[in-house]
Amino acid sequence: MKKQAGFTLIELMIVVAIIGILAAIAVPQYQTYTKKAKFTELVNATSSRKSFVEVCLQDPNIDKANCVGGSNGIPADDATGFGNVAGVKVEANGVMTATAKSALDGATYILIPTVDDNKNITWDSTTGTCKSKGLC
Repeated sequence: MKKQAGFTLIELMIVVAIIGILAAIAVPQYQTYTKKAKFTELVNATSSRKSFVEVCLQDPNIDKANCVGGSNGIPADDATGFGNVAGVKVEANGVMTATAKSALDGATYILIPTVDDNKNITWDSTTGTCKSKGLC
């Protein structure tokens, strides 16, 4: 009698099924991960303007409504974009909006500054479409 060597067909089919199940779970998670990684470009694009907006909002001689892009030391709005960022703009009261390109489904990242009595500034990022898209 010969000794059996190798795997049976059913064993190989079970291994292929397990690999298929793992791949079906891993691929969507990986796609979400890469989108979140690309979204960090929007966060970084707003960080350089944050300090300019903070200086403007803390200046007692400047009306907070005039803390907009292109005035009072705040860089002009960037509509040309770069990488995954379609543009960044600073609106009245220092509200910043960064818009993503189509690779990130045009998600928006909105930062709203709040100045307390001690001139400390906190940034709120709970608005914008990035929350509903699971990117921020």
